[in-house]
Amino acid sequence: MSRLEGQAEFRLPQGTSDLVIFTMSDSSGETAEAVARAALVQFEPGKASIYRLPQVRSSMQIPQLVKEIASNRAIIAYTLVLPEYRETLEAEANKYKIPTIDLLGPLINRIANLSGASPLSQPGRLHLLDETYFRRIEAVDFAIRFDDGKNPDGILQADVVLIGVSRTSKTPNCMYLAHHYGLKAANVPLIYGVEPPLSLFQVNPRKIFGLHIDPYLLQEIRTTRAQVLGMPGVSDYADPDKIMQEVRNARKLFRELKCHIIDVSAKAIEETSSEIFLLVREQQPN
Repeated sequence: MSRLEGQAEFRLPQGTSDLVIFTMSDSSGETAEAVARAALVQFEPGKASIYRLPQVRSSMQIPQLVKEIASNRAIIAYTLVLPEYRETLEAEANKYKIPTIDLLGPLINRIANLSGASPLSQPGRLHLLDETYFRRIEAVDFAIRFDDGKNPDGILQADVVLIGVSRTSKTPNCMYLAHHYGLKAANVPLIYGVEPPLSLFQVNPRKIFGLHIDPYLLQEIRTTRAQVLGMPGVSDYADPDKIMQEVRNARKLFRELKCHIIDVSAKAIEETSSEIFLLVREQQPN
């Protein structure tokens, strides 16, 4: 068990036969963990696990952490900004023959060499309360206020408007677009037999994204959802014929609006949001 100065205790895995990727950082550790997860998804599940070690505040903490890590089959992937932290970690890991991956240092050094500028070496700068941070907070607030068709006139203020039938991940994508890209995203649910709000037809179609989904996949998703909610029998919500009508009706509206259409059937939220962001960026003047 290790205690980082000013932090809660960390219960490190001890002696497991599974490979553990320890992500160490002098900040939140989100970057290192995200990179580790991106690498890990290229392998079958169960090949390795990830354990985050954030908020390293002193090079004196590192030897004890590495000593405890050594009882595992381990890799240390780190985003340590301060050179003395990186040097200490490499020296200690070498004692126990633990492989390490420096995820940040080589890029910082390359930028310094090519730009001629010296790095600031200040941990936590990624999370500074700058203009970008406040823009994202404002965008998250916008996504909450105009979620699921709330105040339809508000969509005229949106950077992007997502439309689609129920369970096409409109809300998660709006939140992701806000949090990661600072886009003010609103969404409008398309309900069969209910006319969409008139304000939708006043929005620039280049800002509207119709989320299409395979009806058979949608039926599976809704059936599972209905079971979780305890809906009795087969309701219209999960009825295959009703779903087919909903999807066809949504496609018809997409064509009428002449908006972007994105098939979300086999996409994660991150992929859909990335595609939307790229389309929005392409449309912006240089």
